[in-house]
Amino acid sequence: MSDEISTSAEAAEAAVLPCVHEVHSDPEACAGLSKVPEKLQKPDAAKSPARWAYERLILYIQNFEQQLDAEHEVAMGFTGGNTGVLRIEGMGYFDPDIITFYGSEGSGSKTQLVQHVSQLNVMLRAVPKPREEEPANRIGFRLASDLQQE
Repeated sequence: MSDEISTSAEAAEAAVLPCVHEVHSDPEACAGLSKVPEKLQKPDAAKSPARWAYERLILYIQNFEQQLDAEHEVAMGFTGGNTGVLRIEGMGYFDPDIITFYGSEGSGSKTQLVQHVSQLNVMLRAVPKPREEEPANRIGFRLASDLQQE
């Protein structure tokens, strides 16, 4: 137990800082997020719910991709209805509360999902890469690079 007393300003700041905690039945089989990049640990009251969701999704996508072999890429499955799976080729947000995903489905058809952050429910999936002769596409790396430039 800590004897430190926080000021109301420190408590408010701590309330908006990202905190990550995960427990897995087999830590060797699935590596969860273990840390938040320094840039994302700073409070930012001006950050919209869409921006917060976008930045955290990037961390999850990048972490998921790090666990894939060279034959698979990340895709997303959606709950409700028969919407199928979208191979993630791009992602963005529109303040204050919209997230959008760009990609293609199994047949190769272009796909875009526009979703309100309150409805965000994404399942990351490993899917075989579309062309055996090409390296797997790692969108998480590009998305994380974009965060570092902002």
